[in-house]
Amino acid sequence: MPLSKIDLNLFVVFEAIYRTRNLTRAAEMLFITQPAVSNALARMRKSLNDPLFVSTSTGMVPTPLTENIIGRVREALQLLDSSAHAGEQFDPAASERVFRLSMTDLTEALLLPGLEEVLQRQAPGIRIESYFTPRSNIPDALANGAVNLAIDAPLIDDPHLEQAPLGRDRYACMLRHDQPFARKKLSMDDYLRLGHIHVSSRRQGPGLVDAELNKLGVRRTILTRVQHYLVAPLIAMRTDLVLTAPLMLLQRYDARILELPFDLPEIESRCYWHRSAAEDPAHRWLREQVTRLMGETSA
Repeated sequence: MPLSKIDLNLFVVFEAIYRTRNLTRAAEMLFITQPAVSNALARMRKSLNDPLFVSTSTGMVPTPLTENIIGRVREALQLLDSSAHAGEQFDPAASERVFRLSMTDLTEALLLPGLEEVLQRQAPGIRIESYFTPRSNIPDALANGAVNLAIDAPLIDDPHLEQAPLGRDRYACMLRHDQPFARKKLSMDDYLRLGHIHVSSRRQGPGLVDAELNKLGVRRTILTRVQHYLVAPLIAMRTDLVLTAPLMLLQRYDARILELPFDLPEIESRCYWHRSAAEDPAHRWLREQVTRLMGETSA
C-alpha cells in the first residue's frame, strides 16, 4: 500500500505496542484508550497484510515482519520528531523538556550535581531522569526515545548512533589517613598484603583490576564486594580496607591517595545519541553542557 494511504499515527501506536508488549500499557503510554490502540493495530494489520503481533500468555509477540521493520520505523519517528523541533529557537529558560539519561552511579555522582546547578540557573523548567541501561540495550533505547543521551565506555558501535569523547581518568588507591600502612609509596607486595574493597554489579567474577593482576600471576585479597562505587569510599574511610577506583572519585574524599604499583588501562567515557537527534537545538544544548562539565571533572 502506498505510504500516502497509511495514517502515520499508526506507526506511533505500532512502536508503543512493540515497546510495551501490551495493548493496555501502550494505551497508557500514549494517553489514549485501549480500544483505540486495538483499532489502530487492526488498521495497520490490514495495511501491511500481516498480524504484526501475536497475543500470548506472556504478551504481544512481534512477528518476523515487525522485527524486520521496527528499526526503520523507530528511526523514522525520531527523524519526524526532530524535524518538528528543528526550526524552533531553543530558549533554555523557557523550555520544559524532559531528558532521559543513561549512566552509571559513578557518572551520576560526577556529572549530575554540576548539571543540576546549570539547569537551576539557566533552564529551571528542564527535568532530568537518570537511570542505568545495560550497554547491549543502549542502541535500541536511544532509537525508541526511552533514552536521549547515554554515557558509557567506548565500546558501543552502531551506525545509527553519534558519539563524542568526554574525558579520561586513571585508577589509584585510596586509604584513610590513619590506616596502619604508613609509607608514601605502594610496592606490589604492599598492595597484595592489604585488604581490598571490590566494586562490581555482578555477584562474582573478576573486574579490570583483578584481570590485570591475573596477567601478572598474582592475586589481591578482597574482603568486601559491593555493587556501587559511591559506598566503597565510605567503607575505606572507616576501616583498614583500601579501595582501587577512578581518581576523579577518590579526590572527593579527605583521604590518602597512592599510585598503583602496576599499570592499568585508562578509563575513557563517551556520550552517545541517536543521529536523528543531532540537529535538535535542545538536545544539542544538553550535549554541550554535559561535554563541558565532564571535561571540567576530568581536567
